[in-house]
Amino acid sequence: MTRWYVAQTQANAERKAEFNLLRQGFECYLPLFQRRRSHARKIEIVSRPLFPRYIFIRRNLENECWRAIHSTIGICHLVCQNERPVPVPEGVIESLRELEDDKGNVNIASLIPFGIGEKVMITAGAFADQVGSFERLCVDGKISVLLELLGRQVAVHVPASVVTARA
Repeated sequence: MTRWYVAQTQANAERKAEFNLLRQGFECYLPLFQRRRSHARKIEIVSRPLFPRYIFIRRNLENECWRAIHSTIGICHLVCQNERPVPVPEGVIESLRELEDDKGNVNIASLIPFGIGEKVMITAGAFADQVGSFERLCVDGKISVLLELLGRQVAVHVPASVVTARA
């Protein structure tokens, strides 16, 4: 039975690993998302791996040799437990593919359960129990929340795990 497995790649070598795996006949999936990059006073939108240093490989590893993956250019190793590759739970890859746009990029904004301007509450950290309004999802996976502090609105960046919707 074919299943999806995860391989760790070398740093910034996800596309190189994908190319070499495809060349060997493996089916691969490298989920990408669009992010804004500013460099030298120039802002551009680029596609980056959703899971840096990881790539998904579909194969029947029960009946086929899987150790060849370890020697593929760009790959460090398969994610294993007790020296056997660990399959990705059923439905994970399909769920990611459902979130892709027409260009093949995962729309991570659809993973955030609230819209711009909605009231949210921070549940932990220095700003615990503060209520503010959701501003945006940041590049580093944090959420920008506008809080009323000292008579003006201040944007704070907090992990998504500590923000809940507020009625």
